[in-house]
Amino acid sequence: MKLQHKRLIFFSLVFAYISYSVFVYTKGTETKSGMSPEAHSGKNIFQEKNCIACHQIYGLGGYMGPDLTNVISVKGEIYTRSFIENGTAKMPDFNLQDEEINSLIAYLTFIDSTTVYPDSTIRLTWYGNMDKKK
Repeated sequence: MKLQHKRLIFFSLVFAYISYSVFVYTKGTETKSGMSPEAHSGKNIFQEKNCIACHQIYGLGGYMGPDLTNVISVKGEIYTRSFIENGTAKMPDFNLQDEEINSLIAYLTFIDSTTVYPDSTIRLTWYGNMDKKK
């Protein structure tokens, strides 16, 4: 094979690699979460106040407070709002504005709509494996 053909193949592959990389890093990884702007604002507040240090979402996070994955469907919005507004002996009152509380409720409602945690169709065996319930 001539040197000219080798160069053509080499530069074609380099160009294809660079083009693919640009696509993947700009457009190829975009996803539509379906999260409203209010829920996105609630997510930012959740992160700023470091709520994950005490609470869990999808089983990940701290263990001082309850898992918040399905708190809206299990306890209700009014119950959740009351805890956020007033705090408890273990949970501090962050003195949040009504708009911030509404955003947090929108975020927790979005999380609640995505899944049920823990999955009731899975059982944990005594030796640590997960099996589907029959």
